[in-house]
Amino acid sequence: MLRFLILPALLLLSCNPKAQNSPTNEDELKVQFSLPKKLKEVSGIALSKDKKTIWVIEDRGNKNAVYGINDKGEMLAKVPVENTENTDWEDIISDAQGNIYIGDFGNNDNNRTDLAILKTDLTISTQTTTKVVQTTKFHYQGQTEFPPKKSNLLYDCEAFVEMDGNFYLFTKNRSKGFDGTFLVFQVPNKEGDFEAKLIGKLKLQGGYNDAAITSATINSTKDKIVLLTHKNVHVLTGFTANDFSGAKIQKTPLNHNSQKEAIVFLDDKTVMIADEKGKNEGGNVYMFSLN
Repeated sequence: MLRFLILPALLLLSCNPKAQNSPTNEDELKVQFSLPKKLKEVSGIALSKDKKTIWVIEDRGNKNAVYGINDKGEMLAKVPVENTENTDWEDIISDAQGNIYIGDFGNNDNNRTDLAILKTDLTISTQTTTKVVQTTKFHYQGQTEFPPKKSNLLYDCEAFVEMDGNFYLFTKNRSKGFDGTFLVFQVPNKEGDFEAKLIGKLKLQGGYNDAAITSATINSTKDKIVLLTHKNVHVLTGFTANDFSGAKIQKTPLNHNSQKEAIVFLDDKTVMIADEKGKNEGGNVYMFSLN
């Protein structure tokens, strides 16, 4: 089982004072395994409820399937999603009950009008197919142009979490004159077509690779959200269910620059991160211990 197989690695991290106390130590980002060669564009990662399976998806241009792998990077399953298409799948998450959701909200040009979050009936890696059992369609509060002006391209999204009956979406800034600004939207976890409610406008420090958000994950106590970028993790605290405007943000460098696209909590102190496969880098799953 994943929780037992990763325990030695977690114990090594917890027993290593240098790793615990030196957030700038390059050895903190630990390669756990390489992804299967066929998975070159992983865009999201989640865990099954029993922690035996790591679920991953790929983004636009790839199959409408969820892939199950084990903690050694071995492929356990390819599970096609029957009644939908992969328009641009950018994140996958699970809720407290183990339900699996796919974020079909990639929107590079900020011009999509068919954004959706797809709830599946996926539970175990022995399934031969899965299907969408709930479709949450949405549009963003405040977006009136498709696309907006190049200085206001704030409506792409690659990151979301679920908390107490709502989804929370963290947008990826693609504006000309990038300044790290991102928006936080709330959407009910229900079947239907909704206006995503704007509940926060925040800013991350640094340039595009430092501050363009590619994935998100929430801890078990629902008081800490980690946002992933290519070079950093950013920990959000101090938010409330309906207001993120006062959230505190702690930036932690990973001392590693690659196209990181996926993150999930293993426990409340450790995250798993995956990056896309490039010519000479990436295609790995990493472990990172949060201070």
